[in-house]
Amino acid sequence: MARLSRPALGIAVAALLLPSFRLTAQSSSSSSQSSGTAPQEESRSTAKRPTVEAGGSAVTLETSEPLFYLASALNLCGYDDGLDQSDPVRAKVRADIESAAIATPEAADSRRALCEYVHTHQLSDGGLNLAQYVSLALYLTPPPELAPTADETDLPPDSTQVVNILPLLRTFAEQVHLHAIWIKYRPNYEALVDLVHDPLTRTILNTNIYLKLPASSYDGRRFLVLIEPMLAPAASNARIYGNDYTVVVSPSATPPGNVKMEQVRHTYLHYEVEPLVYSRATAMNRLQPLLRTVQDAPIEFSYKSDIVSLIAECMIKAIEAHTMDAGIPKPEKTTSHERIDQERYTAEMTVYDRQTEAARRNAAELSMRQGWVLTGYFYDRLSEMQHDGSSLKDSIGQMVYGMDIGREAHHDQQIVFLPEASHDVVRRTPRQPTGLDLAEMKLFKGDKDGASEIAEKVLASPTGDHARANYLIARVNLLDQQPDDAVTHFHAALETSRDPRTLAWCHIYLGRLYDMQQTPDRKKAVAEYKLALNLRDDRPDTKAAAEAGIRAPFAPPKREAMPDPDDNDNTPIDPTGKAEKDAYKPPPPQ
Repeated sequence: MARLSRPALGIAVAALLLPSFRLTAQSSSSSSQSSGTAPQEESRSTAKRPTVEAGGSAVTLETSEPLFYLASALNLCGYDDGLDQSDPVRAKVRADIESAAIATPEAADSRRALCEYVHTHQLSDGGLNLAQYVSLALYLTPPPELAPTADETDLPPDSTQVVNILPLLRTFAEQVHLHAIWIKYRPNYEALVDLVHDPLTRTILNTNIYLKLPASSYDGRRFLVLIEPMLAPAASNARIYGNDYTVVVSPSATPPGNVKMEQVRHTYLHYEVEPLVYSRATAMNRLQPLLRTVQDAPIEFSYKSDIVSLIAECMIKAIEAHTMDAGIPKPEKTTSHERIDQERYTAEMTVYDRQTEAARRNAAELSMRQGWVLTGYFYDRLSEMQHDGSSLKDSIGQMVYGMDIGREAHHDQQIVFLPEASHDVVRRTPRQPTGLDLAEMKLFKGDKDGASEIAEKVLASPTGDHARANYLIARVNLLDQQPDDAVTHFHAALETSRDPRTLAWCHIYLGRLYDMQQTPDRKKAVAEYKLALNLRDDRPDTKAAAEAGIRAPFAPPKREAMPDPDDNDNTPIDPTGKAEKDAYKPPPPQ
């Protein structure tokens, strides 16, 4: 690859895949040029971010002064992880800061206060301990202000545990002239950015070639790689903040500039794959029954409760298995035109292809045993995509709509999970559930009492979503075998709610109760199901439940269901999957 100028990684990728674009990306060379601000908070931050214009590449490689400040503070206060593997600039910065910290009594005092805070807030898990400071750094304005760019309630939850370090950090930075040290070592940072630039470009380019996707032009989303050698090279720090996908990497000393590119690529796959998956989120609701197969898997709860997240991660695992380095030397192509040499090369390639395919399929099967149960399915579909020469964007619809849910569920139920799974290197900025959101989460986990307590408090308040609280309590009543109380709360929700989904499911539940009462009232039940259809909730599970109720009286569940009160799948799975696929088939394009 020809050497490219360093101003922006976007140039490296887009120049090869796009006819034209414009991008300016600047590393933070002064306090007015730092980066790391979350996109949704840009208007409240004075941080200088890459100037990305319409049509420009959304992939950038940068440094961040706020991240340097926090990483340096940790180093000063005992963070020695990976020091012997780090780039030499880390030791040089540490030495300069150490000298400045003992130069004056004021500097020594500010250091003591800073380190006391760090030690007091240290977590037992080293990775989580570092992560909370990285999360905070990505939400800060440039020095000397070093102020959060968002309200504390909007900051990443882990960062709020250490946000009070900022006054101490500002004082310490002023006492030791930390900005001057940053300026002194800017050339070293720039040299590391140059070393990472080309390997990163190749990684992004090869990924786009495999997926047959064009280079990412700026559309409000951004993939950002930050270089920070003051952290351990083995540290894994990847974040998704709104529309920003950020990876923090630390180059190693040997070989110089080497970073964990597989983690960068994993985050980039999230950046490319998730929009394709989430754009079909409604259609993927038909795959909800597959969540039952992962309830005992050693994966995070978010993947056990959200089919779209599970599908995205399984698809990424399948792509990684397809493109992994199997560690098998590829035969060198012969230059000889002799028949015997050509036949030998063909035979060697046949063995190579068979061995690499076996290694990659084993990787996919390992992912399935770790809980990513659909990896094998997507691995096979990606093989078909490669054979057809189509792109992921063109193929993903068929992957979703063409899945035989019954067959996949049966296959996934046979998987014997490992005790522990691999953990995603990507961390999101989760919104901490509160109020009725927390009540819904508690109900999903089976904590009926906790859910009811929250909902009752909402009902007791003069201001609150009484309709949603009544709807939640009604579902708790159903689980507690209290149908009369459930009817009361469903009707109370119908009187005040404006949410089509809540209204529709109130009618569906009432219809089911009419069907199951001691003397069934089929006429009233059908009327309720029709009212649910008339509300035109666009979720396919609503339409399927209402239409099923009209066709036949609702019967009690015949098999164990996952603890989801909205689950309407109460009949045995069709082994062929045809009936289910027909029920959820999307309407033809207009």
